[in-house]
Amino acid sequence: MSTVAAPAPVADPVVRMPRGVRLHQDRVRGLPVLLGPERALMLDEIGWAILSELSDGPRLSALVDRLAARFAAPRDEIAGDVRAFLDDLQAQRLVDYADA
Repeated sequence: MSTVAAPAPVADPVVRMPRGVRLHQDRVRGLPVLLGPERALMLDEIGWAILSELSDGPRLSALVDRLAARFAAPRDEIAGDVRAFLDDLQAQRLVDYADA
């Protein structure tokens, strides 16, 4: 019986929303939502801020730089939180990481 090793994580991936996943503003609740196949995830302001920066498929490092500048926050302080948030969404197949 052979096992297949999981691919090594990309250090500075390009981050994109996969086909069928999009941001939406729920008019009834007045909340931003991430819509995916057969699911909807209500977003807080931070989640919306992170995901709204994905339209051009930035590298993770560029995304963190943008958010740090946008919110005048220390880059090192937000980098771990952004990666953890995106890693969780990637595990749910709501964002994709790519090498290029």
